[in-house]
Amino acid sequence: MSRRIGSASPAVVLQAEKDIKARLKGQHFDFNAMSAVSNVYRAGTAVRNHMERTVLAEYDLSWVAFTVLWILWIWDTQETGHVAEEAGVTKGTLTGVIKTLQTRKLIRRLPHKDDRRRVSIQLTPSGERLIEALFPKFNQHERVAVSTLTPAEQRELARLLRKVTHGITESATD
Repeated sequence: MSRRIGSASPAVVLQAEKDIKARLKGQHFDFNAMSAVSNVYRAGTAVRNHMERTVLAEYDLSWVAFTVLWILWIWDTQETGHVAEEAGVTKGTLTGVIKTLQTRKLIRRLPHKDDRRRVSIQLTPSGERLIEALFPKFNQHERVAVSTLTPAEQRELARLLRKVTHGITESATD
């Protein structure tokens, strides 16, 4: 039976990592970094897929659409460039999401008073009602996603991931 790096079983993934190390034996790779990054990716993908298949599917929302609604709910009206940056998507991707959310009357576009190239978006009352109903369910699934960790481990995981994010962001600006 082949060992699969994409398995949900920690034991199977650990064996796959050992298989990779054995296959690449004698080469100078940083296996700790490889393991850490691939596990961050797999965990993020697993959480996103779970959220989209469960709680977000009920509302016919993608991860990015949910993120846009959440950003606007937390910080109110925002310029599209800022929303794209906060959501971690390109402006082109955001344009399609905005069109979808606007068609569903969940957000509205607001032209900039001085610069016609700049546009802001804000939640409509329908969008606000949707995110207010959705977020408690979403947060319950977040709790499920980390339920195998103690509260202290959850805080430590969040701290370490912030540190990784900061490190990669800093290295990109060098």
